[in-house]
Amino acid sequence: MTDETTLPLYLRGRFAPVPDEHTAADLTVRGSLPPELDGRYLRNGPNPLPGEDKGHWFTGPGMLHGIRLSDGRAEWYRNRWVRTRELEGHPLIREDLTVDLAATPANTHVIRHAGIVLALCEVGLPYWVTPSLKTVGPYDFFGRLTTAMTAHPKEDPVTGELHLFGTGFAPPYLTYHRVTAEGDLLDSRPIDVPGPTMMHDFAITEHHIVWLDLPVVLDPQLAGRGGMPYRWDDGYGARLGVMSRTPGSTDVRWYDVDPCYVFHVGNAHEDGHGRIVLDAVRYDRDGFRRGWSDIGGPVSPGGGPAGAGEPLHGRAPSALHRWTLDPATGHVTESPLDDRAAEFPTHDERRTGRSHRYLYTVGDDGITKHDLARHTARTHETPGSRHAGEAVFVPAADGAGEDEGWLLSLVSDDHGAAGELLVLDARELAVQAVVELPHPVPAGFHGSWLPEPS
Repeated sequence: MTDETTLPLYLRGRFAPVPDEHTAADLTVRGSLPPELDGRYLRNGPNPLPGEDKGHWFTGPGMLHGIRLSDGRAEWYRNRWVRTRELEGHPLIREDLTVDLAATPANTHVIRHAGIVLALCEVGLPYWVTPSLKTVGPYDFFGRLTTAMTAHPKEDPVTGELHLFGTGFAPPYLTYHRVTAEGDLLDSRPIDVPGPTMMHDFAITEHHIVWLDLPVVLDPQLAGRGGMPYRWDDGYGARLGVMSRTPGSTDVRWYDVDPCYVFHVGNAHEDGHGRIVLDAVRYDRDGFRRGWSDIGGPVSPGGGPAGAGEPLHGRAPSALHRWTLDPATGHVTESPLDDRAAEFPTHDERRTGRSHRYLYTVGDDGITKHDLARHTARTHETPGSRHAGEAVFVPAADGAGEDEGWLLSLVSDDHGAAGELLVLDARELAVQAVVELPHPVPAGFHGSWLPEPS
């Protein structure tokens, strides 16, 4: 029997993968589920096959967890691996060194656009899945998508367009794509950047795309060793780019910023002075290197855990941060929004690309609501060995206020207890309901609320 303490962090405790797929009906609910919650909460995350270690938390094959809510009831729970070409044993890099874009773990996010549910991972094509979590197959927008697709596309709440990008190991290293509200990919444009980086997220505003060109780079020396062949590179530099959303535009105005890395953007908008304001979770060099080592990533050119033992001097490894980019002057200002550890920022997606007052983040102590107007924050704490995942905001109604609604979060347990779906009143951060799941749910990445079509 394997001593769990010898397993890497990403294979034990709340991260421990589950060995089987399950289906359960008529789940127990503590509290009262709002009857307005009529739909499915789906969440994606890595879940290696039994006995498998891919060498990094980010690289396990994707597993979707879904809960159907309707009429105040939790009708079912199910979990399913996304059946990709990688799961079937096909490598991402073929013997002739070409890339099989369908050989992806599809393990990072799950969204719905134009009626199609897509499981996403930035190294390849999305995978089309049904609302009941059956895999249909790789999805390339009817042959129009010829690059990988980010796990963090942005849907404009006014136009309905889906904005996305793909990164590559060879030029073009970055390609922008625009998809209509009806699901047609109409626009693809290569964007000039110096090299292949781990660009995980980006932002939109009403009139702009905001790029994050940051110093975590592909290192070919690390390829083939398992895990993720990326490391921090002090020589790459750090900059944010602003590009017009005007069709055909590829000109980017770059703003140098202090060295940092961003996995996840909260939101961005244009203020009343025409400046671009970006809120995101920021890692400094030490914070990134510490976290990257913990989840399996090499952080030095030789692949060793350089920096893993360096002190953080009391700072959180990652915290909410704001950049304000001024096109009139070319200047950028940077300021922390909070000093507590944070990840997985979310917001009311009716405000995507527009001004926002609230962001929600997750830390080891629970779910935090940040009021950016009052410069305050408060946390709903999760007890003991329980850890909340990303908190997805669901508005109470189309015309409801920005925090009128609920937060949905899958809760995982360090000791292997069964998971829960936590439903919080977003205004008060009070528990509205808890759906008891029949099996453990590993800590994962991102999810979406898919309301039933009206």
